[in-house]
Amino acid sequence: MVYFLIALIVFLIDQGTKYLIATGLTIGEQIPVIGNFFLITSHRNTGAAFGILKDQRWFFIAVTTVVVIGIIWYLLKVRKQRNKLLPTALSLVLGGAFGNFLDRAVSGEVVDFLQFNFGSYTFPIFNVADSCIVIGVALIILDSLLEMRREKQASQTNHEQEENV
Repeated sequence: MVYFLIALIVFLIDQGTKYLIATGLTIGEQIPVIGNFFLITSHRNTGAAFGILKDQRWFFIAVTTVVVIGIIWYLLKVRKQRNKLLPTALSLVLGGAFGNFLDRAVSGEVVDFLQFNFGSYTFPIFNVADSCIVIGVALIILDSLLEMRREKQASQTNHEQEENV
């Protein structure tokens, strides 16, 4: 199945980049990529996005297990639809969620390394898994909006056909 392959590719890229950072840099070490705007920075996160809920390892493992099972179930349900956006989005979320899940399960922390600075503001450091989860969720929202639009158009078409009868 192509969607599980997408999730696997996301997972492998995520784990590969985290391995390179964890073995090649010390925590806090930085490599400028684009001046002070974009840096590779070795960082560890024991919480969720933006460092919230620090040191809640078992909570994250439990929640992620439920989420991953739910995504797999739903992905199996929607994979044969003509619409390819939703299963692709779910694949991105699945690969990213499993990547961060493995980090938490094995070491209790997630390796983050992508740092962006906007003037004096530093965006919270993140990783490939986080990026894929955010992109996947954005695509799920986009798919929902497009589906609402399609349903509205179908409803209008049905209403017009009923009036013509």
